Amino acid sequence: MSEALGAGVARGRLQNRSLVTPSRGIRVPAGGRTADAGPPPSDLLQLAQLARPVTRVTGLSAASHATAFRLWEYPGFLPGADAPGIHISRPDTVAISRRRGVVGHRGQFFDDEIVELDGLLVTSRARTWLDVARRMSVDELTVVADHLLRPPRSEFEGRTMAHATLEELADMLDRHKGTPGIRKARLALEQARMGADSAPETRLRLVLKRAGLPEAQLNVATVLSAGVVRQPDLAYFEYRVAVEYEGEGHSDPAQIVRDIAREEDFALAGWTLVRISKRHMENDARAAVRKVRAALRASGWSPSK
Repeated sequence: MSEALGAGVARGRLQNRSLVTPSRGIRVPAGGRTADAGPPPSDLLQLAQLARPVTRVTGLSAASHATAFRLWEYPGFLPGADAPGIHISRPDTVAISRRRGVVGHRGQFFDDEIVELDGLLVTSRARTWLDVARRMSVDELTVVADHLLRPPRSEFEGRTMAHATLEELADMLDRHKGTPGIRKARLALEQARMGADSAPETRLRLVLKRAGLPEAQLNVATVLSAGVVRQPDLAYFEYRVAVEYEGEGHSDPAQIVRDIAREEDFALAGWTLVRISKRHMENDARAAVRKVRAALRASGWSPSK
């Protein structure tokens, strides 16, 4: 509110019934959403608009935890990510933010752990990954780590560097020894791999490895014949077995044609292509494990190898 007064807005206007007070010192139009109401799940712009005034009025503050998790558009399941309240962190030398509609946190922050995202102060991608570790499972933290480590497809994403390196994530853990959830984060980092394109691919990789199947290579360009190169989600080169996770978009008629052509390419090259869908991932992915194990056995693999 002081910012508005300094900009010349009359005090009477700020007390008008057309404005509501989502938190002390903040005024928003009565028709707008408040932090208590909770932001709509996909409206990241509105989430940023809810967080921005809180960081301004509390000082030395940044959006963090579940709020930063959503602003960075992380994959992975974070319990309570959509719960009401804006998560705000402040240095441990400053009192915790206690305001209506705000979930306050305190911690030690290095200079590179608070960054700007479209003008909003927010915890960095790596710091956010550590901050949410306490509430996430090891596998879901691995999903996020894989997302951070994934080499981008520059022609589609407008960037050439991964969001983070293994060394940067490891350094984040070393900086904050004893942080709640750090043990899970370390286990997740041990499981993380570069190359997974999506959360389902990471979950599939983890469950296959846990079932005792060999380690697959991720999204490696595979020459099947002269001029024919495919890039399967997971590849077992020794056994010429490829695994693809197929999401909902594969029901599109044009995509079905492309999928058939892809399967023919693998078959002509003597490869077995295993296609996995959401249905195969139910019941602890037992059906997915059975399909991939059967393909590997038929290609000469045995558990003793």
